[in-house]
Amino acid sequence: MGDTAPTEVLIVGGGPIGLSLAIELGHRGIRATVVERHDRVGQQPRAKTTNVRSMEHMRRWGLAEAIRRAAPLPADYPTDIIFATRLFGPELAHFENAFYGRRERNDLFSEPAQWIPQYKVEAVLRDHVLTLPTVALHMSTELTDFEQTEDGVVATVTDLISGGQRNISAEYMIGADGSRSLVRARLGIRLEGQHGFAQNCGIVYRAPGLMHRHPHKPGIMYWLVNPDSPGLTGPMDTGDLWFMIMPARQGSGDIGKTEAMTAVRGALGDVPGGNLDIEILTIDPWSAHSLIADSYGHGRVFLAGDACHLHPPFGGYGMNLGIGDAVDLGWKLAAVLRGWGGTMLLPSYEIERRPVHQKVIQEAVANNAMLSQHLVREGMEAAGPDGDILRSAIGAEIRQNKLREFKTLGVVLGIPYTDSPLVASDGTKPPSWHFSDYQPSASPGCLAPHLWLAAGDSLYDRFGPGFTVLVTGPGAEGDLERLRSAAAECGLALKILAPGDDRLRHLYGARLVVIRPDQHVAWRGDVLDRSASALLDHIRGGPQ
Repeated sequence: MGDTAPTEVLIVGGGPIGLSLAIELGHRGIRATVVERHDRVGQQPRAKTTNVRSMEHMRRWGLAEAIRRAAPLPADYPTDIIFATRLFGPELAHFENAFYGRRERNDLFSEPAQWIPQYKVEAVLRDHVLTLPTVALHMSTELTDFEQTEDGVVATVTDLISGGQRNISAEYMIGADGSRSLVRARLGIRLEGQHGFAQNCGIVYRAPGLMHRHPHKPGIMYWLVNPDSPGLTGPMDTGDLWFMIMPARQGSGDIGKTEAMTAVRGALGDVPGGNLDIEILTIDPWSAHSLIADSYGHGRVFLAGDACHLHPPFGGYGMNLGIGDAVDLGWKLAAVLRGWGGTMLLPSYEIERRPVHQKVIQEAVANNAMLSQHLVREGMEAAGPDGDILRSAIGAEIRQNKLREFKTLGVVLGIPYTDSPLVASDGTKPPSWHFSDYQPSASPGCLAPHLWLAAGDSLYDRFGPGFTVLVTGPGAEGDLERLRSAAAECGLALKILAPGDDRLRHLYGARLVVIRPDQHVAWRGDVLDRSASALLDHIRGGPQ
């Protein structure tokens, strides 16, 4: 058994969450090692929406355009959701610009969402990781066990090709190893909630010409509501690849290609001019869960992504929620490792992220309560006026109840870190929360409101990699100098930003706003209401 050179952070799991954490750390000069038991990405699309917040992180890492280039659908392809009885049946309802994926500038965010299968996102992230000089990526390498002390972690990993074992020593270790996390199991952490309350099956199939033959407008998902083959389908990749998600019959077990073919053909319906040539490529049974870990880590080991929270996929939150975990944990680990993070900084990870996870799980479970099979009504495919009236009524029900799944800006951008020990309250409260109606607010703990500046660039692009003091008006020179001096004393990177845009004063509600490395507001005020050192100690988690 050999020893490797020590690393600062060992990341177990090379999926999108582990890779995102590696990038966040690598961009901050932290030595990180990623071990991933698989040798490549899979064919199942898993996550298909990289939402606006995740795309903002991609932009910050310089990867937004690479993600868009990797996406299989054209840039002008509509991100619409269409409900129909079958793909070759009548339309029931239509949601435009789902998940805010339309390519247009919106002051509410710096990047629109991108429809792209998860394996292509992983490929972009992995390629970028390989360019980072402080990050090492080891595929086909599995964590076997680990021990931790007050000073760090020693992990044993196995090369699955050679069978050889070695030790990796690290100051911290992160379990981003998914729903069946070995790291979580070794820590004795339990998942609490409801296991396997809905059984489903994912299918990837090839259907040459389907995109141009079906009668509906272009969309990213087609929800198909009918009694014998309900589910949803949509274009997945080039090469005429499509995905389908269908409910699994209770007690049926894994389905074979014959049953999958029957389900797909039933969902498509009668094809004018004869049946399409369909090839079933993969079948992936899965269960929906509503689970959250009773702890997000012990000692120097933390959990992120599916290792600490699981929920139904409807709403597209899973991968995106994990990327948010990686960003929150990443800048905090870097701060502690570089000596300017306080004793509450790492404990704040669970304090900040758990309420977000709980809110998102609630939303995903609510979305799961109304799927295609729940909308089926007797006689809904009948021809004539009676069928038309019934389909119109079902469409109205869909428009009323499914909006929260596809118009989610309040969930994606609007959940604040109000109870964080790192937030210096100014006595205000964030706006009333709504899943769709996102109201930007600079109340401490909220995501910093975005704005496209007069020069044409994003306000977020002006923020520094550390903390940023946004100056919205004149008269704060003395306070700025005190903040500069206090930051230098504790080693905290601080950028002073004065864009000179008159709209910022109204948008942020104060002359001075301190913004964290993750673009959340830490403090705001017209003047410093305490010493600069006391403020910085508060927002960096207290002195070491």
